[in-house]
Amino acid sequence: MMYFAHEMSRAALIPMRMMSATQSTLLQHRLSPFSRLPGARSVASAYEVFNDLTRRYPKPAFDLPSTICDGQHVEVSEAIVKRKSFAQLKHFERKVERPDDPKLLIVAPLSGHFASLLRGTVEAMLPDHDVYITDWRDACKVPLSAGDFGLDDYIDYVIDFIDHLGPDTHVLAVCQPVVPVLAATAIMAEDNHPSAPRSLALMSGPIDGRVDPTAPCKLATEHNLAWFKRNLVHPVPAPYPGVMRQVYPGFLQLTGFVNMNFDRHVDAYRGLYRSIRDDESEKVDRHREFYDEYLAVMDLPATYYLDTIERVFQEFHLARGCFKHRGRLVNPAAIRDTALMTIEGEKDDISSPGQTRAAHDLCVNVPDSRRVHHLQPGAGHYGVFNGSRWREEIAPKLKGFIRSA
Repeated sequence: MMYFAHEMSRAALIPMRMMSATQSTLLQHRLSPFSRLPGARSVASAYEVFNDLTRRYPKPAFDLPSTICDGQHVEVSEAIVKRKSFAQLKHFERKVERPDDPKLLIVAPLSGHFASLLRGTVEAMLPDHDVYITDWRDACKVPLSAGDFGLDDYIDYVIDFIDHLGPDTHVLAVCQPVVPVLAATAIMAEDNHPSAPRSLALMSGPIDGRVDPTAPCKLATEHNLAWFKRNLVHPVPAPYPGVMRQVYPGFLQLTGFVNMNFDRHVDAYRGLYRSIRDDESEKVDRHREFYDEYLAVMDLPATYYLDTIERVFQEFHLARGCFKHRGRLVNPAAIRDTALMTIEGEKDDISSPGQTRAAHDLCVNVPDSRRVHHLQPGAGHYGVFNGSRWREEIAPKLKGFIRSA
């Protein structure tokens, strides 16, 4: 009923949103006599903030039409090279001949936000790499006829995508996928798969959530699995294509994200109000550029969500050496020929320092000469893969690691 109530409340806000948009225009347009009333811009600013807070945020575009290779602007286009029910493999095709550039698969998190959250990650790697990314589908748009999707299916998808790209593929897993991607790499290594990754970079994810547990880790261990299923899993309502599919709704995940830094978000919208009132268009654009991405969320398949809570955050299967894929024990020690890099942020409040580095303790047969750990001073979770620290400090180290592999 919660998902249905959420949709009903959204629908009920439509008339109010239409009215506030009209009022805002009347109070700001230069030809409107109302724009000359005292306090008109302040009231109009309040209307605009209300609209920003109550509107639906669609799936954002990557919007990366070009990159720079060897000092020259190069056109970039997006192409879907493999489609599956719950994800598609997207290729950023550069209109340039650079056959020696490493082939890089970025595995985006399936944790509430769309893959475009990694726009900055893709942008930084494009000049020197042939980049692909996993573009996960919003579960509310996947019909029941497509079947279920769990953590084992996620691992199958990763193996399938790597196999599609072929030998000498380098893999970067950001946040949530570090566990299934490490598992997929271990399985491919043990099977002597010809397309096993040339290198693997794991960035800010819960390889071992027992290390200095953060708020999300503590939440997972404070409740049993039945609590999560009872309170956080809901059926998709009509008219979505995935009607009656059990999901963890994106709006609940977003609520959790916002509550972790509630005061900071309140201050951001106070700033937006002042910027609109004072006609500071650049500040308004910067705010909306960030929140258009941040507030765009997707539903997660319930089986996958509950699998992840239980096996990754409650029972720590991979860290404890008992992680299984379809009944088969996953053995990270089988990884020998894949170079390994772990990346963490000093101030990460989602995956604290040490949680990702734990991969080195599991991959004991990777030679010391082919393993690297980087702890980025001053970086929070988002700053590890986006922003100035990512572009200027982390990305160059990652590029060097890939080249050396």
